[in-house]
Amino acid sequence: MIARLHGTVHRLQPEKIVMDVAGVGYLVTVGPDAMEWLKDGHEQTAWIYTYVREDRLDLFGFRNATTRSLFELLLQQSGIGPKIALELCAIPSEVLAHALEQNEPKLLSCVKGIGPKRATKLLVELRGLAEQHPELLRPAAGNGGANQQYDSDAVAALTALGYDTPTIIQTLRELPDDLASTEERVAAALRSL
Repeated sequence: MIARLHGTVHRLQPEKIVMDVAGVGYLVTVGPDAMEWLKDGHEQTAWIYTYVREDRLDLFGFRNATTRSLFELLLQQSGIGPKIALELCAIPSEVLAHALEQNEPKLLSCVKGIGPKRATKLLVELRGLAEQHPELLRPAAGNGGANQQYDSDAVAALTALGYDTPTIIQTLRELPDDLASTEERVAAALRSL
């Protein structure tokens, strides 16, 4: 099993890269948040999960070992495959922690492939994971603009327009704190996207 790769990154598609390690190119699938941490042509390290099934062998890359561990645990949940687990791992852990604290399945249902019923069930499963592995889903200290960052109505509106959840959350984080309503946040986010 491959646990970590360190080499030169070459982008192929938005969520596929080749890591050139000593002349061998490894095809690695990464999450939608990879644009933040993977730089084309630079030497970098990715933590790898080797996904083996009878008809496929895939490598999934992550920024750190904690995110890789979360991915492994999500794959153990019923109805969660690698694509959905990768989307969930791309959401910042403090956002998932916020969804758990506020009992807000609406945020999870914004992820492609998760409907409202599945989001409610997943919230319960994540709560169990958080109890067993508190280091994986811990809220960030000092969330001043928490309402803005985790405005589930704004996330739902932007998801309906075709944007992926990790990009939406990152964009909402970067908005000024003085935006009071969901409509203002959506309009400002659309200008940024």
